[in-house]
Amino acid sequence: MKLRYAHASPYARKVRVLIREAGLAGVDEIETVTTPVATAEALWAENPSGRIPVLLLADGATLFDSRVITRYLDSLHDQVKFYPTTAPACWVVLRQEATAEGLLDSAVNTRYEMALRPAALRWNDWIEAQIGKIKNTLDAMERECRGFDDRVTMARIAFGAALGYLDFRFADLGWRAARPALAAWYEGFSKRPSMLETRPPAA
Repeated sequence: MKLRYAHASPYARKVRVLIREAGLAGVDEIETVTTPVATAEALWAENPSGRIPVLLLADGATLFDSRVITRYLDSLHDQVKFYPTTAPACWVVLRQEATAEGLLDSAVNTRYEMALRPAALRWNDWIEAQIGKIKNTLDAMERECRGFDDRVTMARIAFGAALGYLDFRFADLGWRAARPALAAWYEGFSKRPSMLETRPPAA
């Protein structure tokens, strides 16, 4: 199998962290250069939207969208599953993963608006609305993480990738100040080898 990814992509980071946590050998990681306005040509055949990550399977099939890829990879190992298989635990993890995914969607879209659009054309009200969504989601994550134990689930990987992206692209947001439980949890989780090995390059 081969994984197309970009170092800066938090969605791809979720997949790359899972690969390491699950001890999955034989997944070659291929760094792919792509931006919101310039897609690597090979991606069009592998994912119609031209987005990463993309998982290329041995039989020539492809999987895309990080949550599809992580569900597939979670089926390939014999450890305790990162997605619980029974209710209600499965719904808790899926809800928490969706919470982190929502934060990432708002953060990535805001990054594109601020970094790529000419300053005179930026929609400041929209940017403020997205920042509001990020902060509200962080408050929800603060509540959620108070119930975390030492297990690593896909939700916690998603939380880690989302918070890492904020540190990478929105360092001035100061998300830790009003969220001590979340800050303490991330302080420990961010030191896992899987997180250290997948850190994005310096901004």
